[in-house]
Amino acid sequence: MEQLCVLSELNKFSIAEKIFIVEELWNSIASDQESFELTEEQRHELDRRVTDYYSSPDEGYSWNDVKIRINTLK
Repeated sequence: MEQLCVLSELNKFSIAEKIFIVEELWNSIASDQESFELTEEQRHELDRRVTDYYSSPDEGYSWNDVKIRINTLK
C-alpha cells in the first residue's frame, strides 16, 4: 500500500524532477551491486551467450542496423 502512495505522489513532479529521482534511484541501486547475485541459471545463460559471441563474432546485426530497423517500424 505504501508503494502505491509513493507512486501516486510521482505524478506531482515535473519531468525534470522525475528524471532526477530516477537517476538517484539508479545510483542507489548501482552502489549496492554487492547484494545483487546472479542465479546459477542466469550465470549459465550469460556464459552461453559469451561463448556464442566468441565463436561467431560476425553474426548478428550492428547497433546501427538495429536502430535503422527500429526506426523503420515507426
